[in-house]
Amino acid sequence: MKIPFTDYAFGASVGTDLVNTAPAVRRSTGEALADPAVLARFLSERDVHPDSLPGDRPPSGDDLDQVHALRREVRRVLEGPAEEHVVDGANRLVARAGTGPALHRDAEGRWQWYVTTTRQASLADELAVLIGTGILGALRSLSHDRFRHCASPVCDGMFVDTSRAGRRRYCMPEICGNRLNVANHRARRQRQ
Repeated sequence: MKIPFTDYAFGASVGTDLVNTAPAVRRSTGEALADPAVLARFLSERDVHPDSLPGDRPPSGDDLDQVHALRREVRRVLEGPAEEHVVDGANRLVARAGTGPALHRDAEGRWQWYVTTTRQASLADELAVLIGTGILGALRSLSHDRFRHCASPVCDGMFVDTSRAGRRRYCMPEICGNRLNVANHRARRQRQ
């Protein structure tokens, strides 16, 4: 798998999405990555094509278990109280199977820096390199202030705010933000 240095938002987004699949975050729905087929859909929806799944091989139960363990590790990194903690944790993620950096041509034929993964890397290791690279890029480009807990009082989600303005408040705006807006609207209507 080749992970571009320049697109840290992609890796940070995959990491955020992975962390927010945990049952502790999705209290009402439970485990979002319940089986290998759901994991395959998670990867496909994010356009992640790991080398460890050649020929559209579906993830296995072992892959799922390793991704669940990775999810806990990524959460600990995102919750790092200081930049050094985040950097150390993200560097460990990249070191799991990362090689490089190396120059490769992109789709337009331009030379770009990439981190590549080792040939024997597992699915979880490839995701770790992708997410670790994204976290490091976000920290360097945006700052540790962009690593946040969801503002919803009923959510334990986390995210890396890679938006231009840096004002994102919810891990899943379409769910958490909407839920809070509906609750506030109902409260205002009851007061009337």
